Amino acid sequence: MNIMDFNVKKLAADAGTFLSRAVQFTEEKLGQAEKTELDAHLENLLSKAECTKIWTEKIMKQTEVLLQPNPNARIEEFVYEKLDRKAPSRINNPELLGQYMIDAGTEFGPGTAYGNALIKCGETQKRIGTADRELIQTSALNFLTPLRNFIEGDYKTIAKERKLLQNKRLDLDAAKTRLKKAKAAETRASSEQELRITQSEFDRQAEITRLLLEGISSTHAHHLRCLNDFVEAQMTYYAQCYQYMLDLQKQLGSFPSSYHSNNNQTSVAPIPSASSNVIGSSALTSTSSLVITSPSNRTDLKECSGSRKARVLYDYDAANSTELSLLADEVITVFSVVGMDSDWLMGERGNQKGRVPITYLELLN
Repeated sequence: MNIMDFNVKKLAADAGTFLSRAVQFTEEKLGQAEKTELDAHLENLLSKAECTKIWTEKIMKQTEVLLQPNPNARIEEFVYEKLDRKAPSRINNPELLGQYMIDAGTEFGPGTAYGNALIKCGETQKRIGTADRELIQTSALNFLTPLRNFIEGDYKTIAKERKLLQNKRLDLDAAKTRLKKAKAAETRASSEQELRITQSEFDRQAEITRLLLEGISSTHAHHLRCLNDFVEAQMTYYAQCYQYMLDLQKQLGSFPSSYHSNNNQTSVAPIPSASSNVIGSSALTSTSSLVITSPSNRTDLKECSGSRKARVLYDYDAANSTELSLLADEVITVFSVVGMDSDWLMGERGNQKGRVPITYLELLN
């Protein structure tokens, strides 16, 4: 027998098997043939595996949306992953916002209250962007990858063996049907032999499938550990963001309650409405620290006669030779000069002297 004859016979046998399964499946659906039921334990395992697969896919996809809300970016990352190539690094939203704030603050002038605040906020936003990037990387490695490996690996193997079990069951039931229809002794003997073979193959495949399905419990345990890793990554991220914002709040807390714009026109703070009284005491406590240099202190600085001591609230880099650079928490001597801009005082540190922004100072008693 040559290879071609062997292939032809094999194709014919496969076609006969497929036809037999199709007939058996159709008759079962029409209620014209009996169906071998799987034992309850195996059915429960199959149901548990299917449930695990469905919810794992949903959790995985929604986690991807949480970590990367931009659908176009997710599609791009998916394509690069399938091509086994690294996706190009892109600036994220907090980093982009931070850069805009820094650029705006630089143009408005680091020496102005608003410009300096923008730069401080921008630097914090960029730190948050870095933390966000680290969260995505850690979560993808420790949480998403194991879930994806289950869907694309273990569950595919389970689905393959489950389909094979379904085929073996159809073969078994088709053999039972043929045995019932067999009348001649020779045909009946052949059908009995076929039934024993198909029963053995079905039992063997059921055992293989059962062993695979019992591994779902181990999968749940593994995914639980991955979930803990994901929660820890989120805790780290939110703790970092909280600390960054807390530090930023402390820096902005050194700013006066009433800011002066660059054209020296005073901006009037809005009067709180009656509805603002519903704010909780904890919220009021947290926001009250934003005002350290009070308007009365600002007036004292401008109207003090002679020289006074003042504490520097935060760093300031002199823009030119007429200004004096400052370091946070240092104490300098300040005094007013007739005709000087209302936002500035003269500062003195040893032999160094120059203009200093009034919003950077706190008058000492």
